Amino acid sequence: MPAYIIVEVKVNDPVLYEDYKKLTPGSIAKYHGKFIVRGGKTENLEGVWHPERIVVLEFPTVELAKTWWSSADYAPAKAIRQRTSESKMILVEGFMP
Repeated sequence: MPAYIIVEVKVNDPVLYEDYKKLTPGSIAKYHGKFIVRGGKTENLEGVWHPERIVVLEFPTVELAKTWWSSADYAPAKAIRQRTSESKMILVEGFMP
């Protein structure tokens, strides 16, 4: 069953955040993940929500998503993200039709 990591990001240091953006794709691919959404334009349809940046990642399983998030491969990028931005991140199970 696929798993999705959904992230809302407010970038506080755009210059250093670029380093995060360069490091992350390789670590995601190593765990068979891929970007579904990466900072594209958003439009509010309901409620009060005005995110600065949304990222959605897809992994084949919840286990691979969790393994990536806690991996040594992602750790350097994660440290940059945590230093240069404010994030809200969730993991959600997908479904197989």
